[in-house]
Amino acid sequence: MILDAPSAKYALIYESIHREDNVLMVSELCRIAGVSRSGYYRWVNAMPAREAREAKDRADFDLILEAYRHRGYAKGARSIHMQLLHRNPPVTMNLKKIRRLMQKYSLSCPVRKANPYRRMAKALRTSNVAPNLLERNFKEYGPRMVLLTDITYLPYNGVFAYLSTILDAFTKQVLAYAVSPSLEVDFVLETVDMLTREHGTELKTQTLIHSDQGCHYTSYSFIELVKNSQLRQSMSRRGNCWDNAPQESFFGHMKDKININGCTVFEEAKSIIDDWIDYYNNERYCWELAKLSPNEYYRFIVSGVYPLKVENPPAIPDYSIPVNN
Repeated sequence: MILDAPSAKYALIYESIHREDNVLMVSELCRIAGVSRSGYYRWVNAMPAREAREAKDRADFDLILEAYRHRGYAKGARSIHMQLLHRNPPVTMNLKKIRRLMQKYSLSCPVRKANPYRRMAKALRTSNVAPNLLERNFKEYGPRMVLLTDITYLPYNGVFAYLSTILDAFTKQVLAYAVSPSLEVDFVLETVDMLTREHGTELKTQTLIHSDQGCHYTSYSFIELVKNSQLRQSMSRRGNCWDNAPQESFFGHMKDKININGCTVFEEAKSIIDDWIDYYNNERYCWELAKLSPNEYYRFIVSGVYPLKVENPPAIPDYSIPVNN
């Protein structure tokens, strides 16, 4: 509270008046503080309304805090807004109010750092490299048409857990993933096997699986598996992370939210990763996905039924049919 503000002075006067040892009249205290007596009494008369507003802010902030802490992952204002919409019954609270209350009660969400590889240079292509059929058209062709895959390293207890994922570029769903204590090619192949086993009927003959030019994806075993799975293979230009930007973004957000440094064995690390991916697919709501989680968004596109009880629900997004390259 700024002491020079009239409200702060009124509060000090009010506190002084109610002290047992006070001998000064209201008019004298107002003169000393440099405020008007009538202004002080207006402030006193408005006290019940201020207290009611404060109680309402506190109750609303309790809802915000509950949404912020849901599943143990910190959230920003938009994520909190979407989390509240998914309550039963839903709670509608606009972003301006959420941000005001977060600032008022000093609640903040960690901000992602800028990607340090933004200016990464292009390099020459190597052997067994597929052409870049995708050309960054991540969301143009609809669900199950563009699948992105990559590997990331997660350190713990002096070693690494390795995560391989396959992400639907349109719905942002993690369709398949594998966690491994080693970088053997097999765990990348396991990810593709899981994809075809659990989502094979949803895939199209034109579906692309897009990766970087890492050794796992240029291996003969991976190329053969993709071909046998009737998928088309596409690769980023060497050293160009922006050609697989949504996948890189997924890993970045995940590393912002989970910390496996304290794990002592692989199973502990895997459990944390499993929980995050389950949360991400089912309860991490995305503003760009009509305020739904990735799995909800896919069901919305397929069924045409928007799951939230809101006025003016969004229309199903348009997308084109790709032409074979």
